[in-house]
Amino acid sequence: MPIQGLEDEMIPGLRLPSAILLPVLEWRARRIADPVERLRFLRRATSAGARPGRRKSARGRSLALILFVVLLLAPVLPNSDANVPTIGRAAGIPPAASAPDRLPDVWLVEKTGTQELYSNGLRIETGFTVAGLPRAYRVFDRQRREETGEERSTPAGIVFHTTESHLAPFQAEQNRQLKQIGEALVEYVRRNRCYHYVIDRFGRVWRVVRETDVADHAGYSVWADSQWLYVNLNHSFLGVSFEAQTRAGQADSEATPAQLLAARLLTGMLRGKYRIPAADCVTHAQVSVNPRNLRIGYHTDWAGNFPYAGLGLADNYDRPVAALWAFGFTYDPAYLHSTGSRLWQGLSRAEEQLRQEATAHGVGVALYRKTLHGRYQAILKTLGQPGASEEKDDHEAQ
Repeated sequence: MPIQGLEDEMIPGLRLPSAILLPVLEWRARRIADPVERLRFLRRATSAGARPGRRKSARGRSLALILFVVLLLAPVLPNSDANVPTIGRAAGIPPAASAPDRLPDVWLVEKTGTQELYSNGLRIETGFTVAGLPRAYRVFDRQRREETGEERSTPAGIVFHTTESHLAPFQAEQNRQLKQIGEALVEYVRRNRCYHYVIDRFGRVWRVVRETDVADHAGYSVWADSQWLYVNLNHSFLGVSFEAQTRAGQADSEATPAQLLAARLLTGMLRGKYRIPAADCVTHAQVSVNPRNLRIGYHTDWAGNFPYAGLGLADNYDRPVAALWAFGFTYDPAYLHSTGSRLWQGLSRAEEQLRQEATAHGVGVALYRKTLHGRYQAILKTLGQPGASEEKDDHEAQ
């Protein structure tokens, strides 16, 4: 990445030409995978030494050079920003996965009036399937500032949900009640067209809304991959919901082993069928927003404990939360209690990206946020939702 603020003259205090130091700094910075820590290293390295215009003694220059070398060779340590509070790195969270994204090769083997069988072992119950509005949506180039978007009709990603419905103890003696609750849930989802798929606690996969149609599962929501911005994911993403509940701050998934296996098979089929990249497989908590107060986290299901690895996916909690850096959204401090530590990394990276872009535009963060808010409102107007004055509550199964 380019290093801002270094001219062709001497770096103050170090008394070494930038032509020598720039390549060394950039080499060291490229070895830091985390973009947040990379920026902090460059800030410390380029500020080591005296202020411009002040003379230093030989001893002072030597100390400055020693400090620079220490920064260059030592491990990068976290550092806080005194002006804008940030969220520290959660212990044990690796950087975003960089392995090639290999799409599964899965095909339909057999189809009956009530069931489909796929080559990876996935079985889908189809007897409850209903139609919805035909899928049609717009995506927006994240680099360009035009707001007309590009029209599409193929699913671009997957949003994972929990039903937040009543749960019986998952025990053999509860079989009858477990089945009754699961079937009533699927009927509720069918009546309200809440999701495309529901995975019950026995691992049965129920197709509810047809994949070609819109399900009312994500309401106002925002996500982005390396090229495109997605707004209001009802139309662009498929909704897959686990029969499960979310507790604030819970660390482990409450999905049953059967649900995890079924979700892995279903995800593989959908990704292969629609060429969905792993980067566009996300949880409801990562995309949910409230357009009325411009805050994220309107819904918090799968806020910090989604089993990405169990589904054969990279951990997308590591990705910057799109609504923060793309449209300047904020969040309530209470949101952190609901998320758990895994999502904090994505929040921290999004905040750092926002600050970098504000600096690149030569404005403060607060003013830059207002510019981003304007872009969000323009996109809503393009989508036929000017102002977004009222909250839209997604249909969660109760």
